[in-house]
This record gives sequence, structure tokens and C-alpha cells, in this order.
Amino acid sequence: MTQDRSPTEEVMKLAAIALSLNVRLRSSDMPVDMQERALRYARSFLDDPSISSAPKHRPNPTLLARALKKEFDSVYGVAWHCVAGKSFGSFVTHSPGGFMYFSIDSLFIVLFKTEVKMVTELEPSSQIS
Repeated sequence: MTQDRSPTEEVMKLAAIALSLNVRLRSSDMPVDMQERALRYARSFLDDPSISSAPKHRPNPTLLARALKKEFDSVYGVAWHCVAGKSFGSFVTHSPGGFMYFSIDSLFIVLFKTEVKMVTELEPSSQIS
């Protein structure tokens, strides 16, 4: 959030951006700037005619999910996950401030981050006898 804007102004700005991009934000606990990056990146990806080889430019949800995940991994650190499609269910555990669910056209997108911990040695209960 920028220092010269109130939280309400930030949310109103995000709503205006979503409206201009024809995106519907469904649920999120992400900071506004991260939400804006996700919305703009996804919209630009889907609008890029070089992405799809289909005659009617049918979006490929797998390519979108991979691209959005890689974008967030590179900008905000590893352990981002993305699911995109027209019909799916999900129930995920995510890091605080790392969840977003939105739709563009007929695609629904879930983007979330999980915590990664390095395993240095096996716990006694998980060792095989």
C-alpha cells in the first residue's frame, strides 16, 4: 500500500482496475499491490494472441496457471501454486496474505502460497524400522 492512500482508497483503486480488466475478484487476503499484479498479469496473458494457436483463441488454463505461478515465484519467492480452469473444486491451506481467487471471462483462478521448510533430518516417528 502506498503511504499517501488510505486502505479504502487502495481497495477502490483495485476495484476500478478489476472492472477495467473485466475481472471478478472473488476472495483474497493478499496485499492490494500483489492482487493488482495477478489481475494484470493474467489479463495480459489471456489477451496475448501469440499464446494460443487455436483459431478462436481459446485460452489454455494450464499455460496460464504455469505462467502465473512462475511470475509470483520470481517476484515474491518460491512456493506459489496456481489452479486455473472452468470447473474445479479446491480446499487449500495457504500462508497468511498469500491467497487469491478470481475469474476472467469463463476461467476461474486460485493462486496461493505455502510455507516451505527445509527438512534436515527425519523425525523419530517417521523413521522406518
